[in-house]
Amino acid sequence: MKPGLPKLIATDLDGTLVRSDDTVSAYTQEVLDRVRAAGIRIVAATGRGPRLTSLTRNDIRVADFLVLAQGGWVLDLEDSRYLRQARLPGLALGEALGALESVAGPLSVMFEALEHDDSPLWGDYDPTWRYPVTVESRTRTECLSGEVIKAFARSFQLDVDALLDLAHRVVPADLATVTQAGLDYVEICPAGVDKGSGLSVVAEAVGVDPSDVLVFGDMPNDLPMFAWAGWGRVAVANAHPTLLAAADDVTLTNDEDGVAVYLDRLLSR
Repeated sequence: MKPGLPKLIATDLDGTLVRSDDTVSAYTQEVLDRVRAAGIRIVAATGRGPRLTSLTRNDIRVADFLVLAQGGWVLDLEDSRYLRQARLPGLALGEALGALESVAGPLSVMFEALEHDDSPLWGDYDPTWRYPVTVESRTRTECLSGEVIKAFARSFQLDVDALLDLAHRVVPADLATVTQAGLDYVEICPAGVDKGSGLSVVAEAVGVDPSDVLVFGDMPNDLPMFAWAGWGRVAVANAHPTLLAAADDVTLTNDEDGVAVYLDRLLSR
């Protein structure tokens, strides 16, 4: 950790800032208010798509920017405008799914194509999905006929880390980006889209160097953000082993308000 304070703080939400009961504590909100009052910009960097913008704004009320959909959509909250809106062509997604199924076997797939609040996912409803969601039943061919924001794919045999390993082997990075965010799914996003590239859009817009950015996370989808940020990379104690290995520091779990405890200490030093 560097001396002084960072100029920008980016935090993941689910599993990091948000507790297991899907709430953000009053203590966390109060600490974030103090961070913002100290002149430090706050960014939410999440896998949640733009269809969850209202929920996201409610979870992190003082955010200046939302980096959504694993970095593909970047919302400037002050101007209420998108600085980035990335979509994945159906053709590329079909190719990525085909490559993955050729080595992993059949996958259950849901597609996120719409950006308005609370819009449905498309595809096969999956009973393992842990959040309330509406899934509109559509064939894969229908789902792949246009562009999507991202897709979620689950294997019936393999665990998500094994599926992700396979995806990294068979899906070329210039075709699509594949990651996982703590659900049982790998997420297939447009090529070049990750939390690091999403944050670089924010950094450029506000004139902040990556070396002045502190980040918090818990899952493999946070690795690109950890690789990009230079001021500090902090994992919550409940983080995935790959993220713990990439972190400069580990704070308490999300259920113990680890991000807020860390920031509280930082502000008071």
